[in-house]
Amino acid sequence: MLTVVACGSDEESRDYSVPDVLCGTRVDAEELTPFLPPGKRIAVEPDVSPGTAWCDVSVDGKLAVRTVKTWWQGGRDTAYFLRSQTLKEMTESAARGRFVYSGTQAFGKTKACVDEKYGQELYTGFQAFDSDHEDAEAMKRLIVSFTERVERSDACDGPSE
Repeated sequence: MLTVVACGSDEESRDYSVPDVLCGTRVDAEELTPFLPPGKRIAVEPDVSPGTAWCDVSVDGKLAVRTVKTWWQGGRDTAYFLRSQTLKEMTESAARGRFVYSGTQAFGKTKACVDEKYGQELYTGFQAFDSDHEDAEAMKRLIVSFTERVERSDACDGPSE
């Protein structure tokens, strides 16, 4: 965990430790930090339903960041998936559209996480809600590393029933 406290009486500070694991998936705390608002307390809470696992990060009770791992219709691209996740325009992409991102959101598609039984593939998402910070390159790095870690996790084994 990375603890961040700003100096100076007029500045708001992050009086909490920034996690380097969100609901079982490692993240880069230094990349995550700028997307988190100042505050006193941070909470990381999973919300799991069949086929989808959200991880909500709240600061002082307000949603700041959300990650998602969800099984979605196979044979589609990441742009198709993200339309179910956000109404914001996403203009940046990497790896031939496997990753689509903006300054505050990013979505990806795993390479080999496929559930043949249900014809689904595993997609990922990373969204910042409560920050004035926008950094498309940081979002790209977050979603690429998050997706790679998901691919190496039990989440890749198939949707939970």
